[in-house]
Amino acid sequence: MTWLLVGVLALAALVVAHLGLRLPRASMMLFASALLFGLAGYALQGSPAQPAAPSLTRVVAAEDGEALVAARREVFDTGQQPARYIVVADAFARRGQYADAAQMLRGAVAEQPGNAEAWVALGNALVEHAGGQLTPAAIEAFGRAEAARPDHPGAGYFLGIALIRSGRIDAARDLWAQMLAATPADAPWRAALADRLARLDAMIGQMAAQAAGQAPD
Repeated sequence: MTWLLVGVLALAALVVAHLGLRLPRASMMLFASALLFGLAGYALQGSPAQPAAPSLTRVVAAEDGEALVAARREVFDTGQQPARYIVVADAFARRGQYADAAQMLRGAVAEQPGNAEAWVALGNALVEHAGGQLTPAAIEAFGRAEAARPDHPGAGYFLGIALIRSGRIDAARDLWAQMLAATPADAPWRAALADRLARLDAMIGQMAAQAAGQAPD
């Protein structure tokens, strides 16, 4: 059971890298190699039969800050530079300084509470600062982004990424399916969202098949 959980978490990391950050092929190969190296180390030194520690820590590594910022800017890019607080916060996030990024973004949303991108950036920074866990504060940030721009997919898309990061892949799938059902047929992002959902469904199918193959007879 422990190995199945480790495998699912590793696949979840690949889902995020492939769907959320859209890393290039070379980077994906490097990322996958790093995961395999980590799993190999666990196989040699881990003790899956030992009782669990009081607090189970996540095994999926934090995502690359540069790729995370680029993915968000692609969704929100309007041809204009984001607010100054977001620019500074992005510089922190690119270096993996997510606590500093979140602090700057709190200033951004205080000054511009209707800035959906600032709220999404704050949600992302809070998730990464928490090691990939979707905290109540991050949920609140994504909710405020949705309230600021209910017709924009950014909040739901990155909330889905955060759900995947925290291992709640089925919840992410349900969220994106609901978003797609509510998206107008002529929305410019509908095709991209449908593509992400189809890829996620394919990966969920692969994970289910792998789990079934590992199940005892």
